[in-house]
Formats: sequence, structure tokens, C-alpha cells
Amino acid sequence: MKRVSLTQYLVEEQRLNNSIPAELRLLIEVVARACKTISHAVGKGALGEVLGSAGSENVQGEVQKKLDILSNEILLEANEWGGHLAAMASEEMETIHQIPNRYPKGEYMLLFDPLDGSSNIDVNVSIGTIFSVLKAPEGMGSPTEQDFMQPGSKQVAAGYAVYGPQTVLVLTTGNGVNCFTLDREMGSWVLTQRDMQIPADTKEFAINASNTRHWYPPVTRYVEEMLAGSTGPRGKDFNMRWIASMVADVHRILNRGGIFMYPADAREPDKAGKLRLMYEANPMSFIVEQAGGAATDGKQRMLDIQPSTLHQRVPVFLGSRNEVERVTQYHQA
Repeated sequence: MKRVSLTQYLVEEQRLNNSIPAELRLLIEVVARACKTISHAVGKGALGEVLGSAGSENVQGEVQKKLDILSNEILLEANEWGGHLAAMASEEMETIHQIPNRYPKGEYMLLFDPLDGSSNIDVNVSIGTIFSVLKAPEGMGSPTEQDFMQPGSKQVAAGYAVYGPQTVLVLTTGNGVNCFTLDREMGSWVLTQRDMQIPADTKEFAINASNTRHWYPPVTRYVEEMLAGSTGPRGKDFNMRWIASMVADVHRILNRGGIFMYPADAREPDKAGKLRLMYEANPMSFIVEQAGGAATDGKQRMLDIQPSTLHQRVPVFLGSRNEVERVTQYHQA
């Protein structure tokens, strides 16, 4: 079978659907190269002296791992000189990252979670990188945070890399979802899955069950019905899976169906949720919808939410369409 590289795929996609201008293609290739560099650092582990805490906190008040900081630096340095970007934003940084004046500016804006699933770094469980690409608003001067406040439906590309037994890159540019596997000997991304589709029905769900006592009634009802199994109201048995790396959980769902949930709960009623809208929920929701799934915050379609702050948090329900619609209905009841 003829191997198709990431570059060849992007060029052919542009010819077929006119959906990937040269600037966007080059930007995606740069992000993919950065992910390759991060994969190499992750693969070295203790040998590269990259494990453990950095002894600092990010803007969210979360303890940073050495690999969090390294991954953030890799993505910033890889992307700032290419001329494709107007500005960047990262989950690890308080405000946006301006492109240095010595480099040309482009028409796109990049957002990323440099290393998702940090709690799994030191125990050798899959972690990953999530990214989202927006177009800079028409007539934009010097970029501000406000320029990034676009609903997820405005994304022109989104993707994630999983650093697991294989390193994979999953990508959408608004015309389906495709998966590329890193050929470590050749150093190239090879197309290995085309037009990924999430089954509408599933028997798997992913949620952190240790928070059960804090859940709001719609989530409690939904999960209890699944746990009741074949003798309960759902009439079938469900399995629970929870990796605590959003990328790994979503990748499983993309391949075999399921629903991923990270709801708001009663521990901090003033917090809308745990996951970030701009760096996690939006790119993942774009990918999931492009694969035939659904994504909501429990009330409305995720991609319709108008962001108000760069680090805004949201509840997340995404995956197999029929299950996402059911739990969303429970919230609206």
C-alpha cells in the first residue's frame, strides 16, 4: 500500500476541497514537527531528565511538570518565526504570546495545551498535545486577548497528538478527521486512518467516579442508569474507562465510541467546570463533530459558546451522539 505523508495529504486536500491554503498547511506542518520533538522528549523520560515537578505553578494554579514547560517552549519556538501566525495562546501562560517584531506576522492564531494529562507523565501513561487554529479578525492591529474570543465554530483546524505506544496525530481542517502515525525511523507522519467515525451508540463511558458525591442531579441520574446495567432502565451493561488524559480518552472514543464527561460539580459552585474552553473543549469538540459525534456543555453545543476570557472553563460532554444528546436532555429537564 502506498504511504501518504502528512504533507502529501495536506496538498491533496487543498487541491480537492480548497480548504487548506499554503499558510495553513505550513502552520500545521510546523505544529506537527513540534509534536515530533515533544514525542522524542517524552520517549526519553528519566533518561532525558525531564520527569518530575518544575517547582512552579501555571496561570491556573496547577503545579507544572518539567515536561509541561519544555513542551510549551518547543511549541512557542517552533511557531514564532514561520510568518504564519499573528499571535499564540497557551494554557500554561497568563496572556497571549506576541510574535517578536523581528519575524513577519501571518493571518492565523494558534492556541494549545502543550501537554495534556500531566498527572500521567511520571507513571508512563499516554499524554498528549491539543491545538486549535483560528483566523485573525479582519483589520486586526496588534493582537489582543479579545481577538481570540471566537466561538469554536470559527476554528479552521484542530488536532491532537497522543504520545503512547505509538505517537499519533489526529487532525481536522473541517472536512473529516484523519489520523497520522509517526514513523520513528523515518521521522515522518504517515496517514494511517482516513475519515474516522464515532459510532452513534456505545456501551462505554469515561468519567472520574471519585467525584460522584459532588455531581449535580442530571449527571448522577445519567451515570446511575448506566451502572444499573441490563436490569436497569437502559437495558444494557456499560463499561467505565478513565485514563485521566483527555487526549487518550478522546482517542479511544474516536476509535470505538463512548462518551467522555468532565462535568461541573458542587465542590466549587462558582467554577463552570475544570477543562478549558479554548485549549481543550473547542478543539476536541471540533474533531468529535467532524467524526459524526456530538459535544455540549450540558446545555448547548460546545462550538456555539461565545468565549469571554482566555482561560474560561466549561463542563464537557462529548462522544457518541446518542449518549451526548441523552445526558444533555437530562440537564435541560
